[in-house]
Amino acid sequence: MTSIGGVEMVDWKLAVTTASRLARPGPEITREEAREVVAELRAHAVAAEEHVRAFTGMATAAGHDTPVLVVDRPGWIEANVAGFRSLLKPLMTKMRARRGNGPGGMIAGAVGGKVTGVELGVLLSFLSSRVLGQYETFAPATRDLPGAPDGGGRLLLVAPNIVHVERELGVDPHDFRLWVCLHEETHRTQFTAVPWLRDHLEAEIQAFLAETDVDAGTLLERLSDAVQTFTGGRRGETAEPSATGTATGPETEPGARPGAHAPEQDTEGRSLVDLVQTPAQREILARVTAVMSLLEGHADYVMDGVGPRIVPSVVEIREKFQRRRAAGANRLDQILRRLLGLDAKLRQYRDGERFVRAVVDEVGMEGFNRVWTSPNTLPTAAEITHPAEWIARVHRGPEA
Repeated sequence: MTSIGGVEMVDWKLAVTTASRLARPGPEITREEAREVVAELRAHAVAAEEHVRAFTGMATAAGHDTPVLVVDRPGWIEANVAGFRSLLKPLMTKMRARRGNGPGGMIAGAVGGKVTGVELGVLLSFLSSRVLGQYETFAPATRDLPGAPDGGGRLLLVAPNIVHVERELGVDPHDFRLWVCLHEETHRTQFTAVPWLRDHLEAEIQAFLAETDVDAGTLLERLSDAVQTFTGGRRGETAEPSATGTATGPETEPGARPGAHAPEQDTEGRSLVDLVQTPAQREILARVTAVMSLLEGHADYVMDGVGPRIVPSVVEIREKFQRRRAAGANRLDQILRRLLGLDAKLRQYRDGERFVRAVVDEVGMEGFNRVWTSPNTLPTAAEITHPAEWIARVHRGPEA
């Protein structure tokens, strides 16, 4: 798929090996305790499904149900590499065609593939200890990790991370596990109840990748320069986290013209994704960011709406988790969060939740659910921060 003469442009196997080797060990837990955690998470996922669907009024469309899997950190890594490999196939094919089939291209492919595999592995090792749950939208089924019948979709609950955080926060473990499942089950409901949503997001991502007009060597060089800049590895600089976090969307400063060397510029506050964007990609990313803000905010809103009825210590959990989410563990954690664009994800939770709350307060849950009608009723980036504009367009416009 992504090889030239058998040489992978991204060494996916090396990415899995590197990430699994570098991933932090999970919390100390006995085999019996581990079995209990897995069983409880599975039971909570089933219970959360009923609560979420009753609260939102959303039901799984026929033939679009997806599995729930409880995994460890290596399992999460393997699943995400498989997802990356599937999603990036068109981009890899494009870069393979540019590189050519000559000996020089094969050598560059072998070296670049291993370097990229190691770098991807390092990033995934960092994330593997932080993700509590994830709905994998683009998830090819494997022998060990089943997916939906149509080739995409599964919910992953990362058991060691959930145990680690519940211990760190000092909260009731049974309540915390159910609370996490409420959030993640909302994501599963979003995609199983709205079948067109997956295809829409995939089309947007493929359009983003199609606009990537650089060869693999140039892309790798830009990413390496960005890593060195953020970690202080270039010219002895020290990267301190900015107060405003990572810039995304239309306000991001334009990057260099594709295929050209970027001039020296201040990269403070920008993520890896920002550094390789074309103007067309920034427009696409603004639309995708708006959708992700909606999905994350909706999950937080549902979790807060359902939680008080079924999670006795939800107020304590929410307060402690919010403090943890905002703080970051240490300086390295803050740098990597900014580098990977995770600060932008934190804003998605806040902005999206405010959007959902404002719309439901104004037009009710049924009125809010019109957001799932079609891609045309999804909020724009501007509407996420100004919910009244979405209400005016969807509920009071000429076609409403």
